Amino acid sequence: MSGISGMSGTRDDGPGRAAGWGWFLAWLLVGACGGIGLAAILTVGVVFVVLAAVAAVFLLRTGPGRAVVGGVSGVALPLFYLAYLNRGGPGEVCHAVPGGQSCTDEYMPVPFLVAGALVLVAGCVIHVMTGRPRASGPRVGKLAGAGHARGPGPDGSHLRDRTPGNTRLGQCLPNDCT
Repeated sequence: MSGISGMSGTRDDGPGRAAGWGWFLAWLLVGACGGIGLAAILTVGVVFVVLAAVAAVFLLRTGPGRAVVGGVSGVALPLFYLAYLNRGGPGEVCHAVPGGQSCTDEYMPVPFLVAGALVLVAGCVIHVMTGRPRASGPRVGKLAGAGHARGPGPDGSHLRDRTPGNTRLGQCLPNDCT
């Protein structure tokens, strides 16, 4: 029976699978905090940047390294917020307030939305791709290209690549690859 990895709540199916989505989400929050800090650096941004740095140091010491890409995806959250704030744009947008109206210039929200979506999807795809188990060991089956002999060897083994001249790592017996 497989164990459950600590923060992700997903099955731990091996060494490459232990870094689950929980660690990714933790890094996503760190990235969002850093992105907000950089966007508001002239006001409260310094507090957010320091908070993100402290959280990043903690996560680097405790969590798996491959989940760091969640920080890249975290930058998408401030971009989505900017798209939301500019949802009435582009141009001057006025709102009724008690005693009159308030007008602001807003940008087109689409670039913020597209950039946020691209960054979020890129981080998720990289996280999934780095979590895939790598093929290891000898491969059994046909090889692409000509000149490769596969099939049972003299000892009945299917695990040797009997390509002529292949003596790497003892894959061929002395009279097997001729």
